[in-house]
Order: sequence, then C-alpha cells, then structure tokens
Amino acid sequence: MERLDSSEWYDIARDTNWTPRYVAEDELFPDEMADSFGVPRENWERFDEPYKITYREYVEVQHKKDDDAYSVRAALTRSRFFDESDPGWRTSMLLHYASITIGELGAGLAEAKMLRFGKAPGMRNMATFGLLDEIRHTQMQLYFAHENISKDSRFDWAQKMYHSNHWAAIAARANLDDVELGRDAASIGIMLTFATEEGLTNLQFLGLSAEAHRAGDYNFANLISNIQTDETRHAQIGNAVLKVLLENGNNEQAQQLVDIAWWRQWRLFATVGGPTVDYYTPLEAREKSFKEFAREFVAQQFERKLLDLGLNLPWFWEEFTESLDTVSHATHLAFWFWRAAQFWNPTAGVSPAEREWLEEKYPGWNDTFGKSWDVMEQNIVAGHEELTQPQTVPAICNTCAITMLGTPNRGISYRNYWTHHEGRRYIFCSRPCKWIFDVDPARIAGHRSVVDRLYNGVIQPATIDGFLHYMGLPPEQRGVDAHDYSWVTPPADEVASGG
Repeated sequence: MERLDSSEWYDIARDTNWTPRYVAEDELFPDEMADSFGVPRENWERFDEPYKITYREYVEVQHKKDDDAYSVRAALTRSRFFDESDPGWRTSMLLHYASITIGELGAGLAEAKMLRFGKAPGMRNMATFGLLDEIRHTQMQLYFAHENISKDSRFDWAQKMYHSNHWAAIAARANLDDVELGRDAASIGIMLTFATEEGLTNLQFLGLSAEAHRAGDYNFANLISNIQTDETRHAQIGNAVLKVLLENGNNEQAQQLVDIAWWRQWRLFATVGGPTVDYYTPLEAREKSFKEFAREFVAQQFERKLLDLGLNLPWFWEEFTESLDTVSHATHLAFWFWRAAQFWNPTAGVSPAEREWLEEKYPGWNDTFGKSWDVMEQNIVAGHEELTQPQTVPAICNTCAITMLGTPNRGISYRNYWTHHEGRRYIFCSRPCKWIFDVDPARIAGHRSVVDRLYNGVIQPATIDGFLHYMGLPPEQRGVDAHDYSWVTPPADEVASGG
C-alpha cells in the first residue's frame, strides 16, 4: 500500500482540540497555567509551527543521533585527551556540565507544562518532542560527565550543583524557576524557547563546540553539537506563540516578556561563556573572542529575528552591546579572586602571550584589567599569595543573584542601582535588573541570595569558612589556580640573576 507523505495528513493528525463536556474550558486550561493574555481558544488554532515532524520521523532521527554520539565516545574511550589536556580546558568542561545538565531537566518540566496547558494543538505536539529532547540532553550529559569522575571527583557537580547552596546554584534556580516554571504555558513559550533558546543557546553550544573541536576534544564537541540540533527545532515554539499573540494585539506584553527573559538569561550565559571563551580555552584553540561570538550569534542573528517578527530590540540593547567589552573580564577576575568559593579551578589566563591576545581582541585591556593582574603577580612573586584572596564576601545583585561587576583602573566605573520595597533596600547590578524587579517585585522580593543568607543569620558560623561550607565546598573541593601560578612572570632582574 502506498504511504502518504506526512505533509498530506500532518495538520489533521496533530489537531487534537476538542470541546470539553465534563469540565468547563477554563478548568481545563486555567489562565494562570495556560494563557495569561486572554487570547480566545479558537484564535490559538492559527498556531503554525515552522518545523513539522512526526513521531516516526523524530524517533528515526534521534536514534541516528544517539548512535553518532555514543559511537564517537566509544571510539575515543582509550584516548588520553582528558589526562593530557590543559587544566583550563578541563575547567571549561566541568563548568559546562555543572551549569547546563540539570538545567536541561528544568527545561523539560517547562516543556511538560506547555504540553499539558498549551491551548494550541501544534504547541502541545512540539512540546512533546521538546520534553523528550530535554530528557535526552540531561541523560547524555550526565553520562558523559560521569566518565570523568574517576579522574576528577568534582565532575559530580554535574548532578549535584542545582541541589546545593552554591552561589551559582542559587542564582540559576531563581532565574530558571521564573523563566521555565513560574509562568503560564504561553509565556514559557516566549521566555524559554524564544528569548533563551532562539536568542542565546547558540552562543553556548555552537561557540563551545567550535572551541572544543579546535582544542582536540572531539568527544565533547560532538556531544554539544548533537544537542544543539535539538534546541534549534523546539526553539521554534516561541516564534509561533509570538505570532499568535501579536496578531491578537498583545505586542506590549510579548515585548516585555522577551526583554525580561533575555536579560535574565544573558546574565547567566555571560557568566558561564565569557571566562570559558576568553580565558579557560587554551590560547592555541582560541579563534574568536567572547565579544565576537556574542556579536555573531546574538547581536546579529537575534536582532534579525526580533525585527522580522515585528518586535523591537530590548530597550537596554545599547547597554548590552557596550558590556561586551568588559563582562567576560570582570566575571573572570571575580571568579579567580574568589576562587575558593568555586567548585572549579579558575585559570588566570594572563601569561604574556595571552595578554597579547586579550589586548588585540579588547584594545585597552592592559590599561584596565591588566593592571589588576599586575598587582596579583607582584603579590605572588613577593610571597604574599594571601593578598590575592578576599577576606569578605562580594556584593550580589538582588535580581540576577550574580556578583556586581565593574571595570578597574577607570576612575569610578562601578555603579549599583537600588530601590526600597516593603521596608527593605534592594541593590542591583544594572538598570535592566532593577527594571525587572520594578515590573513585578513580588516575583523577586522574597528571594535571598547567598550573601543575604550570611548577613541575616542563616549561615552559621558567619565566617568565610562557614560561608564556604554552607555552599557545599569542603576544603578539598575549593578552587585553586588551575596552573599553580606558572603564568606568573618574575621581574627581569630576578631572571637575569637566576633568582
């Protein structure tokens, strides 16, 4: 019997809407879970996903992709790449697995919410495959990370990071709970699949895959690119949701959700991606800077997508583009300075050759961040390593829960923003973070960062050691300089005298 092409029956097969008989429609799809915009259900019938796939096709494609990923891993089982790789690259791998893996599982819960409460049958269909994708991504990355535990026990943070009280886990949970879990299905479609996956995951997955390939880590490169092809498909949910909302006059609300989600997620992606690309990746494997990756995968591609849909660039877009000159360096300097508060070993990445690369990619680096690293080197050479580590905790933003950042040696460049709400003062790292709080204070006001917990008595004893133990960092897992200060250049007179 001749088989019909899927395009001839797809729309009929996925049209699973019906008129409920035993419950009212608003009980089946309550607004707070399904659609806070008030779009009539019949108008959701116009949802048209651009990437159409059947279950049979999905299984065939995913089966082949699994074969490819695990076959490459099996072929490289005896490779000594991990043992012989640069410590900075091993840190890149650990940071990716810890920050992304269980986050994928959270994205799966968001897909499940769209699957159950999405009013459009096409949305529910796409979210079904999205849920399967995210489960697959979680399983694969846990599996690939696990093989490294015997070589570095800290790879167990791939599983436990989001279950800890580490500052990064607290920041990520607050962010992802808002974007992935604390919204209705239509809003999740915009904030997760459009603003995050369409707008930012290329920066993490394609950029990191390219760096891994150049570093010779073909196993990791293949895994990351394998995952990204799934992200590209289910990210299309957001495009279709936005078209329905814009057709029904919800432009302002849609724009606000895009802006909120994009900035919140950008703060996380920059925190992970910036140091990885500009410092942790070995110099010989670097091609583009983090600024160049962000311009290519975000500033160009996402700008076009927003404008094509009829939306505006976020109101803070100029602030974002200006931050590309400094965000990776400020984040990296904070990580290294507070290295004992990390579960990874930050690499300084400031050898003479690396400084030359940084100055080429970021003109003026030597006169700003470079001077701070000069002081670090001088203290280490003088035998005062303790002066390169803090005795206090950092200031943390009450929206993104990430360390306040500034540019050193440029006068007074550090600024914070603040507001009073219900008798408490809240501080923010940027105008967008303050704006997000002001839009809906109830979503953020009850959250307590790890620093808040130190000062309100939750963390005991209220000392640096108590602070680190609370975050799940016993002494043997606290970060140290990845290269044991081998990047430090002794003064010329010491070299000449053989000192």
